Amino acid sequence: MNQSNQKSIDDVMKRMTSGEPYHCSPFDNPPHLKKRAGDLLKQLDGLGDEDGEKRKEILSELFGTYHELAFPGPGFKCDYGFNIHFHGLAVINYNVVMLDTSPIHIGAGAFIAPGVCLACSGHGIHPSQRSRVLTSAPIILEDNVWIGANAVVTGGVTIGAGSVIAAGSVVTKDIPAGVIAGGTPCKVIREITEDDIFQDME
Repeated sequence: MNQSNQKSIDDVMKRMTSGEPYHCSPFDNPPHLKKRAGDLLKQLDGLGDEDGEKRKEILSELFGTYHELAFPGPGFKCDYGFNIHFHGLAVINYNVVMLDTSPIHIGAGAFIAPGVCLACSGHGIHPSQRSRVLTSAPIILEDNVWIGANAVVTGGVTIGAGSVIAAGSVVTKDIPAGVIAGGTPCKVIREITEDDIFQDME
């Protein structure tokens, strides 16, 4: 690889991992890194319950920040993997998709239900640019966030600590800490209070 090509890849990687919103050609992001993630995910899909150590090895290679208490379930898919960062326990159910063209940070105690999509990437709004422009912005799930089944979180969104996103919601704007939010577009429904505690389970 010549110096100019290496500089170009370094510039792209810096942009992708910066945490700042960006737009570019859909072909700018390195295809070999997407292939790398796809190959690792295929290996992961082929493992059985008895292959715990091999699973950890693959996940630590796939993710930018891996935590041994992060548990992606069957059917997990991502674009690159290196832009996904786990910061503690994360329970990820079936068929979760993470489009990590920008960083995705997942706080400790995260619960991500079946069918959830965390989509950093988008496309140009104007039809003349839709096939030529990729947009991207980071996603942050703070500690103890619960995302309900089949919810979608779009790029540029932060969900505050302890909050719950109702099943089927489409989250396009930041959600504060300690609330239940839902709908399309997702909006705050109410605060989480001590009334939500099951007293017989303390």
